[in-house]
Formats: sequence, structure tokens, C-alpha cells
Amino acid sequence: MRLSAILIGSLLLLGSCNQSKKRLIGVVPKATSHVFWVAVEKGAKAAAKEFQVDIEWNGAPSETEYARQIQIVDSMINRKVDGLAVAATERRALVASVDRAMKQGIPVTIFDSGIEGENYTSYVATNNYEGGQLGARAMAKLIGGKGEVGIILHAPGSASTMDRERGFTDVIEKEFPEIKIVATQYGMADRSKARAGAENILTDHPNLSGLFGSSEPSTTGASLAVKARGLAGKVKVVAFDASDNLVEDMKAGAIQAMVVQDPLQMGYQTVKTLVDKLDGKTPPKRIDLSAKVIFADEINKPENQRLLSPELK
Repeated sequence: MRLSAILIGSLLLLGSCNQSKKRLIGVVPKATSHVFWVAVEKGAKAAAKEFQVDIEWNGAPSETEYARQIQIVDSMINRKVDGLAVAATERRALVASVDRAMKQGIPVTIFDSGIEGENYTSYVATNNYEGGQLGARAMAKLIGGKGEVGIILHAPGSASTMDRERGFTDVIEKEFPEIKIVATQYGMADRSKARAGAENILTDHPNLSGLFGSSEPSTTGASLAVKARGLAGKVKVVAFDASDNLVEDMKAGAIQAMVVQDPLQMGYQTVKTLVDKLDGKTPPKRIDLSAKVIFADEINKPENQRLLSPELK
């Protein structure tokens, strides 16, 4: 009887421990070094705290380390996390890993940047095509609807930035016949390479009216190039994404407009979709978050400050 009582007590204790164990959600960003991803992480952790789950945040330092991102995702699948969120650095590279997770019953939410196909639980992202359109119309306003412009592209295969670039190009071609896109250069998610690309465009096209950067490093490179040549304010720069250095460049007159996202909300909604799925609910297949254009003279408005400088401290 005494032994039986001990065994029953042990089983009850084990069951209690299992019930109290928090569910683990793995979150894999494109990279960890940019301020945008720091803000996404903060939003994800806010949701984790609210819904009482644990978050494992792990990503490669750079957005071009495709193989490393696959390793991180596969490791989380092998450890059988309860849910998985991934911002794909390349739209095809992670398809097999996501398919494997879904087959094993691990719900997957894709965030920020998509993959090919629709074998996932939810997709949470800024409407990047619309954001690119907003950037094009901002550029047209700044240069008076005519002139030559260049684009500093992000990196091949990045679905989110490709959508931005396509949105920008489509609007310029369809709505502004007197604006010509004369050159494009890849920055490869690297500020130095983006600057070199912008320098090449400025050299080849001395009458250039504007530069559009489809990501934070692309715009940083463009801004560095126009400042180095004494063209700040003369060549209009439209940014996509915010960071402290870009906000300072906007204040100084090197950047005239910025298309901004809401990374805090992106991180929060990403985790929430997985919690809902694990709780037996059906989260939306797609959640589109709107982007917003902020011009230099609007920088100090309180509603814009939240988007330009998320509280990261």
C-alpha cells in the first residue's frame, strides 16, 4: 500500500509538471543585426508574455547566410518545438524545411518575407508591394513627376524586398511617364556594397533626380553616396525601413521620405497566430500590415516617432 501510494504520488507530480511546462515557439528572423529585427523580437516577446509561451529567438547575423538559416530551422524542427515562425531569406530555400515541419504537426507562420507555395499556417507581413507603390508616389512628388531615378535593390530571392521593388517600378511605369528608371544595383544586404552601387549609378547618370532604397542597408548606402558627393537634397532619396542612422540622415536633409513598417506589431501577430493554432483556433491565412510614408517635415509627429524609433531600450 505504501509503495502504491508513492507511485501514485509520483505520477500525479509528473503529470502536474508536464501540464505546467510552457509551450516553446521558435522564431527565426532573416538576420539579427539590424534594428528592424530587434523591434520584431520585442513584439514577439510581448506576445509570448501575454500568452504565456516561451520564445527561442535565433537567426544568422546576415541576411545572405541562407545555409545557416536552414540549419537553424532544421534544428528547431528536430527538437520538436511546439510552433515555428520563419522570415525566409530566400523564397525557395526553406520550402522543404517548412514542408517537413508541417508534416510533423508543427504549425509554421511565415513572417515578413514569404516562401513559394502555401503550405504554412499563416503569413504575417507588411503589404510590401503596396509599400513599394507608396515609395514611388513619394519619389514622384519629391522630383516633380519627371526625371531619372535609380533603385538600390536588396538581394536576389528576398520575396519582401522584391515585392517592394516591383511595386515601385510598376507605379513609376504606369503612373509617371516622365520618370525613367535608368539603373538598378544590388546592395546584397550590405551597406558598403549598396554605397558602391549607388556611386556607380551617380557616376553613370550625372542628371539623376532620385534614388530608392528597398531596405535599410540599401538606403544607408544610397545616403552615404549622395552625402559623399555633396548631393544631399539635390538627389532625392526615398527609404524603405527606419533605423537610427536613417532618421538622423532625414533630419540632416540627406533623405526626404521614408516608407516605414510596424515591426513590433509584426512580431506580436506572428506569435499570436501560432498560439491560436495551438489552442485549436483557426488563425487567418494571411495578415497584411500597412506601411506608411513619412516625409522629412513630418518626422516629429508623435504617431510617426513610434514607427521611426520603436522603444528598444
